[in-house]
Amino acid sequence: MQFTLLASLATLATLAAATIPASQCTTGPIECCDSVQPASSDAVSKVLATIGVVLQDVNVDVGLTCSPVSVIGVGGNSCSASPVCCEDKTFAPLAAINCVPVDLSL
Repeated sequence: MQFTLLASLATLATLAAATIPASQCTTGPIECCDSVQPASSDAVSKVLATIGVVLQDVNVDVGLTCSPVSVIGVGGNSCSASPVCCEDKTFAPLAAINCVPVDLSL
């Protein structure tokens, strides 16, 4: 029983850290963030405190200093930092909450 639970948790952790194809981002434009860190990190905590945000789940990733990915030429996307798909962009450009890395080439 314990082995099954540990295996399930390991699988969920792997899926959570996985990179998704850009086409699977259904929450709006893909964001390009200067950095993506766990909500529990000092940098994220300071930014969220500055804008008065308290997260219930500190296990999500937060993008800092984000902007929508720009389109260059025909079908090309550009992001020299961290392209991500984020669930909550209410606090952009300072922070985007619950972000998953995106592969712009897919």
